[in-house]
Amino acid sequence: MADPCKPRILLSNDDGIHSAGFAVLEQIAREISDDVWVCAPESEQSAASHSLTIHRPIRLRQLGERRFAVDGTPTDCVLVAINHILADHKPDLVLSGVNHGRNVAEDVTYSGTIAAAMEATLLGIRAIALSQEFPPDAAPDWSAAERWGAEVVRKAISVDWPRNVLVNVNFPALPGDQVRGIEVVPHGNLKIADELVERVDPRGRSYFWIGVSRNNNDVPANTDFHALASGRIPVTPLYLDLTHYATIDRLKQAFS
Repeated sequence: MADPCKPRILLSNDDGIHSAGFAVLEQIAREISDDVWVCAPESEQSAASHSLTIHRPIRLRQLGERRFAVDGTPTDCVLVAINHILADHKPDLVLSGVNHGRNVAEDVTYSGTIAAAMEATLLGIRAIALSQEFPPDAAPDWSAAERWGAEVVRKAISVDWPRNVLVNVNFPALPGDQVRGIEVVPHGNLKIADELVERVDPRGRSYFWIGVSRNNNDVPANTDFHALASGRIPVTPLYLDLTHYATIDRLKQAFS
């Protein structure tokens, strides 16, 4: 990083530039640096994953000084920001979030929040995805992210990461002063128990809602999900090399 004391920070997310969590992210970033840039989706892009808009043009709007919105996905936003807006002076760090809801276990494969950090990582920029869990049927309380966000980011960027690594951070559904600390843990595997709800529209045609019910039983120990359920902040390095090297030799033999 060019200047660890005052890094150039790019902010993006998937909940949209006007979301409450994005305001929290801006607060976190400004505790770390005064060189903060924004490029986020104009509208919510939750569960967009690492999608890229290629079948229509995308529009870039400047909303203020160092503040831009894109009518596309989180990936679009980061790509446009790094290769166009900040092409002459690229950011040192990309922060994505703060997502409304956790991104642990299988969530990382669907998350637009993580996708923004992923795109930055692929472009050679260090990136951190941040998400805030909320209890069901309760008003959103962002105080855990507000209280701990800058500290977690500072500690994370004090360490050198290999290329193709990003950091995933989740804040538990607790007030900031009740968080039980920070834990560096691996990514867990806990499949979403998707609820598929079929209904009928006024014209008699069926349609579906993909629900968000989850199977929270048998939470694997020493994982991001377990740390979050225990009231701690899981910090997880994610690696973008998806190759399963142990299987290569066996497949080579099968195809030889």
